[in-house]
Amino acid sequence: MRTLLTSAQMRSADQFTIAHKPIASIDLMEKAARAFVQSFLRDEFDTTKSVAIFCGKGNNGGDGLAIAHLLLTNGYVNIKIYIVNFSSRQSDDFAINLQRIDESRCKKVEINQPSELKNLKADLIIDAILGSGLNKTLTGHYEELVQAINKLNKKVYAVDAPTGFFAEGKLPKVYNGIKAYKTISFQRPKINFFFPESAEATEKFEVVEIDLDESFIQKQDTGFYLIEETDIEKLLHPRKLFSHKGTYGHALIIAGNTNTMGAALLSSMACLHAGAGLTTACIPAIGLTALNTTLPEVMALPRDEYTRIENPKKYQCIAIGPGLGTDAENEKLLESLIQAKQPLIIDADALNILGEKPDLIEKLAPNSILTPHVKEFDRLFGEHESWWDRVQSAREQAKKLKIVIVLKNQYTFICLPTGKVLINPTGNPAMAQGGMGDILTGIIAGFVAQQHSATNAAILACYIHGKAGDHLAHNHFVVTASQVAIRISEEIKILISK
Repeated sequence: MRTLLTSAQMRSADQFTIAHKPIASIDLMEKAARAFVQSFLRDEFDTTKSVAIFCGKGNNGGDGLAIAHLLLTNGYVNIKIYIVNFSSRQSDDFAINLQRIDESRCKKVEINQPSELKNLKADLIIDAILGSGLNKTLTGHYEELVQAINKLNKKVYAVDAPTGFFAEGKLPKVYNGIKAYKTISFQRPKINFFFPESAEATEKFEVVEIDLDESFIQKQDTGFYLIEETDIEKLLHPRKLFSHKGTYGHALIIAGNTNTMGAALLSSMACLHAGAGLTTACIPAIGLTALNTTLPEVMALPRDEYTRIENPKKYQCIAIGPGLGTDAENEKLLESLIQAKQPLIIDADALNILGEKPDLIEKLAPNSILTPHVKEFDRLFGEHESWWDRVQSAREQAKKLKIVIVLKNQYTFICLPTGKVLINPTGNPAMAQGGMGDILTGIIAGFVAQQHSATNAAILACYIHGKAGDHLAHNHFVVTASQVAIRISEEIKILISK
């Protein structure tokens, strides 16, 4: 897993690299500029376009100056640099690159007041004003200049981080920084790129390597980690000779109701394709025909108002909630399972029941897994003003209750009993369809049944769920939950074979 760093930690990584590579800071800046330009040219290969580069007087501005020089050498001829002269201070590397730009005779103007920005007609803008490290909302000249740039409605590429964007920590309710089309970030993505509020600052981001010392970065003490494909490959193993259905565990899926049998079918299908040896769906009797017709491999345990799971220990995994309903009998069923002190996977309506009966949350068995979306999470643990606050609460609750909380979003946050937060990078907007949460619950159940730990089951399920959706999105505008379920086994096979 890739350790994600705060701005302060990234500056430390710069300094460590400069001291131990060894490499001069100006040369490291040149590497960063080259990496930026390589990414930029893949998107913007038409060198006849005009480019306006806004440079502050710190190292982010130094990056911008180096980028301007490299774009000139790569065939861009219509480049204009705007030096944002709102401070008397400048970094040493900025000064060195400014001298190089002067020698190149590139067009350059100073902006001493925001009102001096007039009649800008560039096709593209590169933002190298402040970069990362800002921890307060823009005010004064900087705010005025940024608003003027945003009003131009041009395609903006941000260097490392958009000006005015907090790299980590609670984001302001009203964002007043640069609104970038794309941010090209150095060595690591900013932690806040994974939070929904970041969509106000940048439509997309790309990370480029600049040869910072990786061993130093990986040793940093941080609570945020990005899951990589190599992590998944290490957790998956081929099936062995002489194994049988009992080898791969028995999962019980308690789901579905009169009008929501689809949720039970989807969860059961996903569990099946994730590899559980046996899958039993505990469903209302009205759904038996649908189950037997659609999923003949899945066994049924008919559910009525008197149903209690007499011997929960016979199952290696119990998942409850998709399409369940929140009536009194389902409350009693959930409560009886919690009292059995067996770890559970709890989703959807079972989460809503917990939200109404918070005393039950405290009784959850260690290594249980909760899979809430944002509204379900806030019903459980209270309203939150920001996603940063929400994730901090999830960390605290996972640690306190000794459970795993899978907080679902575009980038899902897997909060562990250790206090660590693992961020899943797979998945895409084409998957914004009903039933996707049911599929994820089923996949988690399939992996828990196969004796994966709660942590590893959550990691595997989130990554493979999103990866299946990513593959399907190449050829589909919309990806359905059923398509994802069917793709799961193939995705696992590909990952195991690498």
